[in-house]
Amino acid sequence: MRLLIVDDEPAMHESYRRSFAPIADGAASALSAMASDLFGEGAGDAEQAADTPTFACVHHMQGLDAVGAVEEALRDGQPFAVAFIDVRMPPGIDGKETAARIRALDPHINIVIVTGYSDFSPAEISRVAGPPDKIFYVAKPFEVAEIVQTATALGRRWQIDRELEEARAVLAQQVVQLEEQAAELAANESRAVHIANHDALTDAPNRLAFQRALGERVRRPGRFAVAMVDLDRFKLVNDTLGHLAGDELIREICSVLQAALPEGGMMARLGGDEFGLLFDTAGDEAAVMACDRVVAACGTTMKVLGHSVQGSASAGVVTAGDDGARDPVDLLRRADLALNDAKRQGRNNARLFDESMDEGIRIRRRIENGLSQAIARDELGMVFQPIVANGTFEIVGFEALLRWYTKEHGPISPAIFIPIAEESNLIHELGDWVLAKSLEVLSQWPGQYVSVNFSPRQFRRHNFVGHVMEQVQRAGVEPHRLQIEITETAIFDDAERAAETLYKLRQMGFRIALDDFGTGYSSLYNIRKFALDSLKIDRSFIDGMGRERESAAIVHSIIHLGRALGLGVIAEGVETEMQVALLRAAGASHLQGYLFSRPVAAEEARVIAEARYVAGPPADEEAAATGTHG
Repeated sequence: MRLLIVDDEPAMHESYRRSFAPIADGAASALSAMASDLFGEGAGDAEQAADTPTFACVHHMQGLDAVGAVEEALRDGQPFAVAFIDVRMPPGIDGKETAARIRALDPHINIVIVTGYSDFSPAEISRVAGPPDKIFYVAKPFEVAEIVQTATALGRRWQIDRELEEARAVLAQQVVQLEEQAAELAANESRAVHIANHDALTDAPNRLAFQRALGERVRRPGRFAVAMVDLDRFKLVNDTLGHLAGDELIREICSVLQAALPEGGMMARLGGDEFGLLFDTAGDEAAVMACDRVVAACGTTMKVLGHSVQGSASAGVVTAGDDGARDPVDLLRRADLALNDAKRQGRNNARLFDESMDEGIRIRRRIENGLSQAIARDELGMVFQPIVANGTFEIVGFEALLRWYTKEHGPISPAIFIPIAEESNLIHELGDWVLAKSLEVLSQWPGQYVSVNFSPRQFRRHNFVGHVMEQVQRAGVEPHRLQIEITETAIFDDAERAAETLYKLRQMGFRIALDDFGTGYSSLYNIRKFALDSLKIDRSFIDGMGRERESAAIVHSIIHLGRALGLGVIAEGVETEMQVALLRAAGASHLQGYLFSRPVAAEEARVIAEARYVAGPPADEEAAATGTHG
């Protein structure tokens, strides 16, 4: 420990040298032995008291020399811990000025004023050489123990202050890094949300954004219209002028539609040469007139990469009032039926939907009637698709998937009958059956969990938590072996209530997975707000990873977000070895898809579960489509 001693009296320097001289080993041993004889077991305390640091003293007779020594010490990276300064040091500067100059050079040094006079008050010296907690006073003549204890205490304090300063600097750097990471995460999230909701070619809202806007509009009162617009003979432009010209025509038409759209409406590119319009309207006639104006606006001659192209479009429109059907999926389907009718009628026109176009309504009613009797007729069945750990391919769980096999029409896709069940309240009866069957099968597995999908209506059911817990207890299954899969729609309609429900489920030990993540309303704030275990990336993004930069960027952003929040990330719809490689590099925790196994019956699922691992894709079949709805 380095000490600076400044005094104009040689005798004082000699006193300092004797005070800070190191104790010889023999003397130290003798001191320890004496302490042991005198104090017995307490001798350790005496030995500790004698354990003073080694002092390296630098002596100067004048203040200016001492100031120079401080400058040199700082330059060499060997600063002084304590400076002992006399007040009167003729003919040079006095102790007050010396202390002030030293303090200006080194804000960390502890200064001890050693004097037998009262030339300056402590307050005067503190004003120029403070702060007060770094300036001290010792009266001359001093005792050896007094000066040694002062140097030891202040030296150790100086060392602790340096360590604290270094720790604060490291902490400040870490805070800066965390802030940079948070900013990068927010930017990635914002970019991913924009990519997920906008068309790459035109930057117009895409099908996902359109469906979300339509879902929000149906919950508000008032009449509105949904229109589908499709370009006539667009394939001819692609075939004759090339795809670059086709892309440019899409951009031009996008601008035309945006300009012709009724005020306050929304336009989206749904895919290819198909666009969607959503706007408020006074009635059917007003909606058709608005679509006629859109069709007319598209029927102009446009310059596309130096070529003149005659535009033409057809439109189908359906309106919805407070007293009619307002299901978003059904409205889109009806608008599409009207569009098809417009094309059949010669193109370049707009058609209003009417019931005669909809054979599907009768089919829908037949499905609803058949579904109400499916359980009694024993037409429902369960299949299970493995969820594997990324890297080891260990089977950690299975997703339970519902199938309906009718005697009259054969298998019916869940994508068809689940929405109908949701709208007709049959979903509760179906959901209870699915959960009971899944828990029954789960009891046969060696330790994996089962992941069961719950619809928004099931999740909003009164006493949902108690109902699920009752079924789990009845089956004799531990809660941690049931993963509850919910969609973003289920929780964001009533975020506060959903957050409370998810918290209760987590407290009871259930796993929670957010299904089809990236296709809905989520934001960083929302995800942090809810008690979740994992995110499931929608299969549409996995499917596009190898072909579209946008899909790959979304997948990477979701995985980065999940890992930053401590959540597992399950990639659905994995069908190729390339997707596995990309997902492994991105850091997804779990994988699910046809590459590992098709959805299988309960008995085969038990065999797979007992094997614990999957080797990869089946050798005798090529991976096809996959997912919750098969």
